[in-house]
Amino acid sequence: MSAPVGIIGGTALAELAELEDARDLDAHTPYGPPSGPLRRGRLAGREVVFLFRHGPGHQLPPHAINYRANIRALADAGVRSVVAAAAVGGISDAADAGRLVIPDQIIDYTWGRVHSFSADGDAPLQHVDFTEPYDPAARDELQRAAEAAGLDALGTGVHGVTQGPRLETAAEIRRMQRDGCDIVGMTGMPEAALAREAGLAYACCAVVVNRAAGLGDGAIHAEIERHLRNGMQALGRVLTAAVPRLA
Repeated sequence: MSAPVGIIGGTALAELAELEDARDLDAHTPYGPPSGPLRRGRLAGREVVFLFRHGPGHQLPPHAINYRANIRALADAGVRSVVAAAAVGGISDAADAGRLVIPDQIIDYTWGRVHSFSADGDAPLQHVDFTEPYDPAARDELQRAAEAAGLDALGTGVHGVTQGPRLETAAEIRRMQRDGCDIVGMTGMPEAALAREAGLAYACCAVVVNRAAGLGDGAIHAEIERHLRNGMQALGRVLTAAVPRLA
């Protein structure tokens, strides 16, 4: 039997309506409770464990999420592959609002978050290889699924992760442009690094819901609302096609 696939939902995927025979399971970890119950069911015939990282009612801001508990809970549930959904701002010209991006690199601008299972001596010290922060095979499956769904997804990109919960200043975005970032979000780290420590094959499917600060016309929040619903639908189509094929 194949291991269940973990799906971490974000602002762009607060729920997984396509999940069949779903049931909620409470989880407990040495690092405290995860963001909410694990929702276990089937998606396109494959067993899936879904976790909304912001918790019931979207109460948890990015810097206050218990990323260690979330990853540990998924691993304890038997998950070996994880697809993380994210709503992001577009920085590069290719990252247009409404487009899906499957990033291949990360630049971490966060601070003060617990970034490792080894941080307080609870686990053996690991110097994990993070050269390629996202699993290449999982990224390939997401790209193929997007193509099969008729979506023009950007198959590479540098994901800049900021502290939040505020949005960035125009000057910060200009710095990120110089650094080579294509998209900007708030939840990609330490989630990706913890997944690597836990031995999980982790990939991200992000939907660009706005042009980043200083790069667009009009109000950012209005643009986010305009693109969020369509983005959730597109993510659902990609996951339905990709999940059965993930290792």
